[in-house]
Amino acid sequence: MPASIILSNLSLSTPDGRSLLSNIDLIFGAERAGLVGRNGVGKTTLLAAVTGEHVQQAGRMVVNGTVGLLRQDAQLRGGMRVVDLFGARESLDLLRRAERGEASAEDVAEVDWALETRLASALARVGIDIAPDTELDCLSGGQITRVRLAALLFTAPDFILLDEPTNNLDRDGRRAVIDLLAAWRGGAIVVSHDRALLETMDAIVELTSLGATRYGGNWSSYRAQKAVELAAVRHDLAHAEKHLSEIDGKAQEAAERKARKDSGGKRKRAKGDMPRILAGARKDRSEDSGGRAAEIAERRRAEALDALDTARRRIEILQPLTVKLPSTRLPAGREVVWLDRVRAGYQPERPILRDLSLAIVGPERVAIVGPNGSGKTTLLKLIAGELRPVAGTVRVRPDFALFDQKVSLLDPAISILDNFGRLNPRAGANECHAALARFMFRADAALQGVGSLSGGQLFRAGLACVLGGATPPSLLILDEPTNHLDLESIEAVEAGLRAYDGALLVVSHDEAFLGAIGITRRLDLTGCPD
Repeated sequence: MPASIILSNLSLSTPDGRSLLSNIDLIFGAERAGLVGRNGVGKTTLLAAVTGEHVQQAGRMVVNGTVGLLRQDAQLRGGMRVVDLFGARESLDLLRRAERGEASAEDVAEVDWALETRLASALARVGIDIAPDTELDCLSGGQITRVRLAALLFTAPDFILLDEPTNNLDRDGRRAVIDLLAAWRGGAIVVSHDRALLETMDAIVELTSLGATRYGGNWSSYRAQKAVELAAVRHDLAHAEKHLSEIDGKAQEAAERKARKDSGGKRKRAKGDMPRILAGARKDRSEDSGGRAAEIAERRRAEALDALDTARRRIEILQPLTVKLPSTRLPAGREVVWLDRVRAGYQPERPILRDLSLAIVGPERVAIVGPNGSGKTTLLKLIAGELRPVAGTVRVRPDFALFDQKVSLLDPAISILDNFGRLNPRAGANECHAALARFMFRADAALQGVGSLSGGQLFRAGLACVLGGATPPSLLILDEPTNHLDLESIEAVEAGLRAYDGALLVVSHDEAFLGAIGITRRLDLTGCPD
């Protein structure tokens, strides 16, 4: 039987009983399927359910073939070596003893003489050349991710399930994963916000609170189909608004006709031209008729309002965020960042950055690129004043904002609205609400505690509080802003940064993101020491 994963009327919930996904019907075969959706919608839980690590609430699931899972949050113990991730430490130790002539005859019969070759081949498939005895503590996060992926391939499963496989990877690492999936001939389900990776998919499956929708083709094809859906929703919204306006207009006309008719009846009764019994009967019929008409009109209006509300909610989900921001008033020739022959690091005798010079003038948009461990985050800390140089000169305009991956500039103990007021003390209440609404924090949404926000909401809230003031800072410094964000949140961040007219200094391996925010120059730290 061909390898397949069949989900029928599947429902999943969190351990505390909160419903995540309901009535999911999906079939996965020997294809590469990208799994997308908002943070918290249940993508990781669905992968865990396929492997049997999460118990389904209802429905049926059939898995034909073997499955391997690459987790996003794998727990690693101290002292572990590369070979441990392959589950082959004992086999490798036996091979080494046999090579030294220290194994018994019985042990020699069990030796896998091709083990080292197979380990090296699996590591080479993800673009890494490293000895199996290497301790994991010596590796960067990106290198560990590649080793874990190699270990997954080593078991040769029919399906690979990958949860954000390119997080923490540099450009070479991302390319290795993309090339691997391009050559993969089994089944693959990939949870990712990496648009370059999603371009290699055969299908995109979107998860929402309403269920799962499958779109044939890669990321670009999915976006084209979503654009068609958005056009249809806009048409429905315009129709709903027009229909409500027509109902209100007809109701107004009916009320005016009734008022004129009632006024005429009162005049006739006042003249005494009509017997009292007949006048009273006509009055009763008029009131009954008016009451029924009012009920019908009210029911039609309620239906029209419901249709309008449905269309508005759908368009808010589908329509990308667009933002208009106040100007930073940063002149084109103004110096924003100046580094001259800087040496810096965490140990003076082993500097990470040596003789580095950099100048950013006016509203330039500069990306810092380079492999993992080349000093990108160190450079950001140096510019932000969190790290002092060992030698050289650092000058930075004082009105800057640093966005680390935790958005530490926001106070998690208070609301979004209170954070806006703290960062913009001169802003009035109306200005605060209007600024937050531009970033889709309307009404009660602005009152949410920052500590309760998802990753995407947190970064969007940070942008709203920093960029929504009367005069945004002239320099934004961002460290891997798209890590751990869903695609909708990334697009919202991109929209906010496109509207910003100050200088940008960004560390990111996400080429699609760098292109979307209009990077004008790159500083490549390739070759800097670890």
